[in-house]
Amino acid sequence: MIRTSERVVAVTLNAAWNEAGLDRVLGELARRSAPATFFLTGDFAERHPAVVKRIAAAGHGLGNHSFSHPYFKDLTEAGRRHEVREAHRALRAAGAGGALTPFFRFPYGETSPGHIREINALGLADIEFTTDTNGWKGAEGGMTVDRAVQRAVDALRPGAILQMHVGSSQGRTEVIDAQALPRILDAFTARGYQVIDLRALLTP
Repeated sequence: MIRTSERVVAVTLNAAWNEAGLDRVLGELARRSAPATFFLTGDFAERHPAVVKRIAAAGHGLGNHSFSHPYFKDLTEAGRRHEVREAHRALRAAGAGGALTPFFRFPYGETSPGHIREINALGLADIEFTTDTNGWKGAEGGMTVDRAVQRAVDALRPGAILQMHVGSSQGRTEVIDAQALPRILDAFTARGYQVIDLRALLTP
């Protein structure tokens, strides 16, 4: 959550699998002049450098989502540092440029005070989320576009941070979040909310 009483919300999208929903996501964001922050794994950045450049060129922020999306509790402290640093290296190498933020999101939303302190020591801020649409689960996981939209709307409150996903797992090409995004953005607007750029938090 962003600490505010204003009717603002931030939209974030993770990417670790593929870029199946990217065209629609970027198109809908551009159509509504809505900013977003994309948290990419380093592995994704190495496999899809053109995607990194497209996101940066579209004016959105890029955050670190680890290199290989492991469970951080299963790693040593040195292993966790390596995951974070390698992801940053890969994002820079892929062309993130000035779009690269000092934001980090833990894989699987798995955090602990100790791990957050480690991230902070590397100069990064942990950015978690108010809710996940769960669109990543796909139809096989019981999700629909309607349910994804409803989860986003139900969690709407001042300073909410929404988590979505760009692609689909296990070789699927259907991306529920990409289909739900326009309806979610319209619902936010209809309720008097403005989508803000998380990078505004970096300006005192």
